[in-house]
Amino acid sequence: MKKIILILSMVLIHGLTLCMAQNEAVIKVDVERRIGQIDNLMYSSFAEHLGRCVYQGIYDPASPESDANGFRTDVIKAIRELNVPLVRWPGGNFASGYHWTDGIGPKEKRPVRMDLAWGKREDNSFGTDEFMAWCHQAGVIPYFCVNLGTGTAEEAHNWVEYCNVDGGTYYSDLRARNGHKEPYKIIYWGLGNEVDGPWQIGHKNAEDYSKAALETAKVMKWVDKDIKLIAAGCSNYGADWVNWNRTVINTLGDHADYISLHNYVSNNTDDYYRYMASTDFADNVIKVTKGLILEAQISNKLHHPLYIAFDEYNASYNTKGHGGAHDTFNLEDALCVASYLNAFVRHADIVRMTNMAQIVNLLGPIATTNEKTWRQTIFYPLQLFANNCFGQSLSLSVSTPVYKIDNADQPYVDASAAFNPDKKTVVVNVVNRHKEQVMPLTLVDQNDIWGKKATACIVNGKTTKSMNTPAEENVKTRSQAVEIKNGKIKFPLEPHSFTQFIISLR
Repeated sequence: MKKIILILSMVLIHGLTLCMAQNEAVIKVDVERRIGQIDNLMYSSFAEHLGRCVYQGIYDPASPESDANGFRTDVIKAIRELNVPLVRWPGGNFASGYHWTDGIGPKEKRPVRMDLAWGKREDNSFGTDEFMAWCHQAGVIPYFCVNLGTGTAEEAHNWVEYCNVDGGTYYSDLRARNGHKEPYKIIYWGLGNEVDGPWQIGHKNAEDYSKAALETAKVMKWVDKDIKLIAAGCSNYGADWVNWNRTVINTLGDHADYISLHNYVSNNTDDYYRYMASTDFADNVIKVTKGLILEAQISNKLHHPLYIAFDEYNASYNTKGHGGAHDTFNLEDALCVASYLNAFVRHADIVRMTNMAQIVNLLGPIATTNEKTWRQTIFYPLQLFANNCFGQSLSLSVSTPVYKIDNADQPYVDASAAFNPDKKTVVVNVVNRHKEQVMPLTLVDQNDIWGKKATACIVNGKTTKSMNTPAEENVKTRSQAVEIKNGKIKFPLEPHSFTQFIISLR
């Protein structure tokens, strides 16, 4: 009887050990397992003429928070907190019907147009020169998206001439007459927006878009050979998006420098765990597109590096700015943004630019009333990445419990990391997707280079539905010191949380 009891006790202990192991996560960090350099443009943003993003967002002459140019200085302050490197403009869908010459010269002479993308009126009071003045004040790099919906190759190369040519030509001299003698020297130009989507003004099939974009790319680079072009990749995943990307890469690869990808997620079905896994789709689209680039290289259709610009992503609930509304994000959305950013960092060898849509209001991490700004939940993970996660992206060994979605394993723990030898830090970014449970985590230094100091920056709220409002900040970042013992950090990841570990090296 005693023998049976002993055996049962051993079985129970063994079972308990297995259970404990299955509810722990281990991340091994090896700074020699490098993926690629994290580009300075990795944490960029996007401003579209939609809702209250441009008007009453970054530009609001009626606000007491605006300067003499009509720029919201409180918004600029928040953008600087986010360390935003680059902003894409003027769209988005809006770009496919926008004629840039409507937005230059004396404001009282600029035409009011119908914005067919969003069913609004556009008074063109904020155009090229205003955007460039705002970029200078905000300290961000401009990225222009040309009109390949109703626009032409001639219109696109004229815009490059207006912005980048020193002088002595019609459009460069026009810029000077408009008060801007020195050229802007804009580097980044998008060849249209979401042209694969039937919702888009000027929607085309892959072959027709690629032909039009190729001719536009040629003349734009003939005006300025130093510009970098972003070809419009997939956004319509209900169609044959793989063939779209393959055609664009094979046709434009030697003229474009990037191919763009777009993706949005939402929790409209209120299925928390499915939502936590939703960014896996973007991760897979990146992998497939990287494979298509490699395919073009080995088939001799691509003769220089081509990278991915993931220039629209976010959580989205289709508010679309009607009546000046914007999405109010909760903690779940912040965790998905953190998972997006993890995916981008894990693919730093091929993803060289990403742009959260949009910068303020609508889907923005920053929101405004007439007299103040406030920070949405999604502000905080982006802020942590954009201020701390640079250097070499690392390939991690992650052991984590899993859950099931459609009979597929999904990790409770989603992670990325970066090694920055200049700042002598390792940064590890970890999302605990478990809704109810603390996840014991062990971080392991496999190179014996960690020092004694580390900081854990935690983004969390009381529940997964916690939101921020103009009056109340329920989700934000808090920090605490972390102990390193024998090359390990043991840390209890809070349920439904994002934690960034900043580890100092010896």
